[in-house]
Order: sequence, then C-alpha cells, then structure tokens
Amino acid sequence: MNVRRLIPTATLAGTVTLGMVALSACSSSTDATGKSADGKLAVVASFYPMEYLARQIGGDHVSVTTLTKPGVEPHDLELKPRQAAQLGEAGVILYLKGIQPAVDKAIGQSGAKTVIDATTLTTLENHGTETGHDHGHDDHAGEAADDADHAHEESTTDGKDPHIWLDPVRFAEVAKGVGASLEKADPDHAAAYKKNTSALVTKLDGLNTSFKEGLADTGTRTFITTHAAFGYLAERYGLEQEAIAGIDPESEPSPARVKELETIAKRDKVTTVFFETLASDKTARTVAGDSGLKTDVLDPIEGITDKTKGRDYIEVMRSNLDALRTALGAK
Repeated sequence: MNVRRLIPTATLAGTVTLGMVALSACSSSTDATGKSADGKLAVVASFYPMEYLARQIGGDHVSVTTLTKPGVEPHDLELKPRQAAQLGEAGVILYLKGIQPAVDKAIGQSGAKTVIDATTLTTLENHGTETGHDHGHDDHAGEAADDADHAHEESTTDGKDPHIWLDPVRFAEVAKGVGASLEKADPDHAAAYKKNTSALVTKLDGLNTSFKEGLADTGTRTFITTHAAFGYLAERYGLEQEAIAGIDPESEPSPARVKELETIAKRDKVTTVFFETLASDKTARTVAGDSGLKTDVLDPIEGITDKTKGRDYIEVMRSNLDALRTALGAK
C-alpha cells in the first residue's frame, strides 16, 4: 500500500512546510564570515577561562557561546549534537587542548575556519607526574603516584599540565595570542581587540604582582589540594603543591598516599587541605580530619557559579591568594 496516497494534499503540504521550518531552525545562525545575525564575530569558547579571554578581549564586537555550562565539571563534559554543530558555525573557536577530550575530538571534526588552541600560545610543562607532587621531595607515592600519572597523561597534552590559566604570567601570554588571532579573524575591529588585550594584560600583570608580594614571606611553602591543578601557580611563586589524588578531582587516593600526606603535613607544617567548588569535598575533608587539619577552598576557576568566591577570574584569583596567605601563614 502507498501510504502517501492516504495523506490529504493539504496535510502533506503542511508537513513539508513544518519540515522546512524545522530545517531553518537548525540552520546556521552565522554567515560565511563567521558573524552572527547582529554582525558580531561568533566565538565558541570551550570552558570558563577561555570564555573570560574571549569576552575581555572581544568586548562589544564578539558574540560568545560557552560549551561548558556553569556548575559542570569541565573534564567530564560530553557534547550534545547542537553544541557540536555550533563548532562548525563559529567564526572562531577558542579552547585549551587536553582539558576536555570530547571537545578536542569535536573540534577536530568541525572544519571551523579559525581555531585557537591556548596551549600553543605559551609553554607547557610537566607537573606532578613523577611522584604525585611538585618541586619534589624524595618520597614517592607508590601506587597512588602511578595512578595519578596514568590519569594525568590521559587527560593532558602529551603528558603536559594544561592548567596554564592559574599562572597570571602564562595567562597573559595566552591573552596576547588570542588578541592577535581575533585581530586577524576580524580586521575591521583590530584596534579594539588590541586595546582590550593591553588592558587585560595590565590586569594580569597587577595580579601577578599581588601574588608575588603576598606570598613572599610565609611560614610554610607547602599546600595540599584535591586537584593537581596548581602546578604552574606553585612554580611561579615558589610553592609546593601536594595533590591528594592527581589530575582527577573525583578520584580516591590510596591508603599509601593518605599516609604520605600525613607525614608531609607534619614535616612541612601544613595547616589546610584545599578542595574546590565544582567537585566533592568528601576526600579533602577525610584527609584533613585524619591529619587534624583545616579545610578551605582553592578554586581552579574552571567555572563560575553562585558558590564561587568572586564574580570573574580576577576576583576568584584574589580570593585564592587570600586563602593561600592564610593557610601558608603569610607575614
């Protein structure tokens, strides 16, 4: 039986019309130059630190869409079909390779004209991949270190630490590269991008000075954190990061690692175990309780929520500085 013969002509026409409307609704919201309907450069950012750069540098001349919604742990992001489609429609994609495997894969398949990988705009290093901690002691974390190494290597770029935005100096280098790329992608507004980049770099230079001066004289140089995200920050300001369970904020430490942290805490006069806003604080509180330590938030700034101690990157970084000064016994 021919099913189509049973459908009235008017109904068939309506069905076709609805289908065309649906297709129109799914079609690209940008033109061939990557501009949105309002004439702004359409930028897709992978997660908050990249969004911050895009908005600060792009200003009024960009329309920014973020793949990672507030409150979502970026490492675990899985893209929806519509988000993957947005990548192909974007004038510019700004991302940080090694943080979000699903995003890395989708970008490779997007065919986007301008793709900016922040990791290519500064120098990446290994952090915490030998012993589970930075600026090493001779102690080894054994099984915990091996697990952390494996997770770290799978989650980063060629085993390098991708958390470059937590070092204001490196983040300023990335900002300069992003600004230059936006100038090239949208030359009509190059002067504005250049001016905005300069203003942002000035802010980041001031932030670096605050950290340098604020952490110059402390009672201890060691801090314990759930998430091995602060290697660049520790390196920049002469601190030692001790991560509970490697790169993954949700992973559980081995008994050997917990015991080692107790030893480190006593030896280095550690007062505080840090946790973060987008991951469970259970492990940090357990380790702190076993060692008789306090807990506090040290935010890797992977997203801004109503629980975040600050409205943007600069404010949260300054909150992190206050927390570190308190925990480390800054003079």
